[in-house]
Amino acid sequence: MAAEIDAPCHLADFAVLGQVRRLAAELREAYPRIDVLANNAGGIMARRELTADGHEKTFQVNHLAPFLLTTELLPVLTASDATVIQTSSRAARVFAKFDIDDLQNANRYRPQTAYGNAKLANILFTRELQRRSGDAGISAVSFHPGIVGTSFAADTTHFMRWVYHGPLKRLLTITPEKAAEDLVWLATGTPGESFEPGEYYESRELPAKINPDSVNPVLADQLWERSAALGA
Repeated sequence: MAAEIDAPCHLADFAVLGQVRRLAAELREAYPRIDVLANNAGGIMARRELTADGHEKTFQVNHLAPFLLTTELLPVLTASDATVIQTSSRAARVFAKFDIDDLQNANRYRPQTAYGNAKLANILFTRELQRRSGDAGISAVSFHPGIVGTSFAADTTHFMRWVYHGPLKRLLTITPEKAAEDLVWLATGTPGESFEPGEYYESRELPAKINPDSVNPVLADQLWERSAALGA
């Protein structure tokens, strides 16, 4: 894709935190200014797996690796008055059963619960990033792009594979191009006018129904501190 538009490309496997640190170093070296960071990695795992770093894979790929990348880039992002966007999901409300003492999803692992917890972590991270760095220039925001017809869930035996890749895919999903419209809206918008920093959006609006845990400031602070320790 990058080659098609003649754009530079930097690759890293979010299941390996060493590669995330290397990516951050590359980006700091290549780009003295970063206007937008869009953390869009995501995945649902059929079975509980541990990465080479010893973390549950759903948690690491969806939350811990983007957290690490963002914090590693924070000096550049704050100096650039950057917008930091987290791609979350309605799964944070539908599936999450968040336990700050079980971030590794060790107790009664279920794919949808682990995924929902990770998407809730994205929202909590957004709120805490805004609280900690908003005065320094950061504008953090999270959003649900919709059910997007990509390769997501292709490697799982979970029912989400049927939604994303089954015979009704065309009815149940939207195109990546359509989903990208909300991402572009946030990336090009004016914080405080187009969107409110620290918030979570669905269809460019603040959703009426949310997971109560997603607005818990104590939980957001705890998640930050534990994520920092796990990613160190």
